[in-house]
Amino acid sequence: MSIEVLNESGTALDADQLVGLSRFVLERMRVHPLAELCIKAVDEDTMAGLNEKWMEGDGPTDVLAFPMDEMRPGLVNEEPEEGILGDLMLCPPVAERQAVTAGHSTDAELELLTVHGILHLLGYDHAEPDEHAEMFGLQDELLAAWRAR
Repeated sequence: MSIEVLNESGTALDADQLVGLSRFVLERMRVHPLAELCIKAVDEDTMAGLNEKWMEGDGPTDVLAFPMDEMRPGLVNEEPEEGILGDLMLCPPVAERQAVTAGHSTDAELELLTVHGILHLLGYDHAEPDEHAEMFGLQDELLAAWRAR
C-alpha cells in the first residue's frame, strides 16, 4: 500500500501516525494492498479555496476527499480492486479548533478526520439518516479498534 503524507499546513503533523492509521483502516476495509492514497495537510486559505471550488462551500473546512478510481471496500468473498484511492485534504488549524470544542487532542481529531475522509473515498456518505448511521458507526468502530490495538 502506498500512502503519502504531504504537510503544507505550516503546522506540525505526525505523518507516521497518519500513515499507520490509514494502513490500518484500509486493511480493515479490505482495500487492495497496492492501493494508493495521498494525504495532504493544508492551511486555511488553501482549504477555503478548495472548499469553494469543489464543494461550493464557504470558508475552510476540516477534511475534503477526492476519490480517483472509485474504489470500494472488498467484500468477504470478493477480491479487492487495485487502483488509486484518491486524495485526502486535512486542515490542521480547523481540526485544532474542533478538538478544543470536542474536548480531545488535535491528534485525536486528525485521526477522526482521516478515518472519515477514507470512508468518503470508499464511497460512504452521510447525507441521509441511514447513510449517516452506517458511516459514523463504522468510523467509531474503526477508531476504537485503532486505539485499542
